[in-house]
Amino acid sequence: QVQLVESGGGRVQAGGSLRLSCAASGRTNTPPAAGWFRQAPGKEREFVAAINWSGGMTYYADSVKGRFTISRDNDKNTVWLQMDSLKPEDTAVYYCAAVPKMAGDSDPSEYAYWGQGTQVTVSS
Repeated sequence: QVQLVESGGGRVQAGGSLRLSCAASGRTNTPPAAGWFRQAPGKEREFVAAINWSGGMTYYADSVKGRFTISRDNDKNTVWLQMDSLKPEDTAVYYCAAVPKMAGDSDPSEYAYWGQGTQVTVSS
């Protein structure tokens, strides 16, 4: 079992930045690959970014490429999502997920564990 707890969400004006954190706990043989997803009201959950177990490979949705950065520190059991140049369309609940069938998976059904989500609101 892996438990995930997100933090760092909030309200920011367009063009601003936020840094989301995902703290992991529980028993795993190796640090799990992880991803960030988001879900806006009335929309399906969509892929944002993913990272492999070592942090050496990262993956991004086209909509956030160049603005968001995913990273991790396995000593701290934490994965971050640095979000810069935020836009109103980035407004959503952001979820951390772990243990996909394959690192970089963009299909939320491929992830075994999920956090509770953190709200990000970007005002124009």
